[in-house]
Amino acid sequence: MDKVTYKKIKVKTALSRSGLYDLDYAYNPYVGCLHGCIYCYARAYTKYDEVSLNWGKIVYIKENILEVLSEEVKKKPRGIVGVSTLTDPYQPIEATEGLTRRGLQILLQSGFRVSVQTKSPLVTRDIDILKNHIPHVDVGFTITTLDPHLAKLIEPNAPPPHQRARALREVSTAGIPTWIFIGPIIRGLNDTRASLEEIVRLAAETSSKVYYDYLHLKPGIRESMMPLLEKFPNMLSPSTTWITTVEDRIRDLCRKYFVECEAAFPKEEKPRQNKITQYL
Repeated sequence: MDKVTYKKIKVKTALSRSGLYDLDYAYNPYVGCLHGCIYCYARAYTKYDEVSLNWGKIVYIKENILEVLSEEVKKKPRGIVGVSTLTDPYQPIEATEGLTRRGLQILLQSGFRVSVQTKSPLVTRDIDILKNHIPHVDVGFTITTLDPHLAKLIEPNAPPPHQRARALREVSTAGIPTWIFIGPIIRGLNDTRASLEEIVRLAAETSSKVYYDYLHLKPGIRESMMPLLEKFPNMLSPSTTWITTVEDRIRDLCRKYFVECEAAFPKEEKPRQNKITQYL
């Protein structure tokens, strides 16, 4: 794992308006993400050039965000908050800073609904908070593959998939609504029926819903994925036919295992649900 540089910054806002159809707000206590996933397009929406150009190597800590959040929840209309949309809220620095945990407490005690998305088993630390606020919370895990070797190639510093699966089971067992985000699905990497079936089977085991999406080549993504192009020559060339084939494959598997599933970004926006799907 490359060494990461942490810097503390002060912010004027804690809750930003979400651009996702199923969320009202986003709470991002950190800027940047140590996980350094090569497909993550959050870098394209990060306003700090130092972080976006050094994705996975520099992380900003919003040192005053809890004070700002405490004031904002007194004034803002209640709604659904995505934790987080541009960074993993449970990346390693959260273990010491606790900005996600305390942010959850403030939001939930103030009457907001919260949807968490992560790749980290650290979320299990906060089960005590989450289970006391059912049904106003849900937790989603991004699982692109359960193959540890492939995961290491595309998510170099993220917790391995078996740790996420174990954490998912623990959160689900606590009675907290859970879901799995299979995304991005990348041509030639994680699109086989066998790969997808492992994840759908895990969803069935944990009574989790499945959301799925495909690779989006936002600025900077093509460059970050180039080192894998020789091994996976088709990964940057998804086609309509391929997308249709994969979608049929996923839906067939979901029917087989009696799992509810849908596209993360439907062509027609559906009634609001309490979930978020980003490539975190």
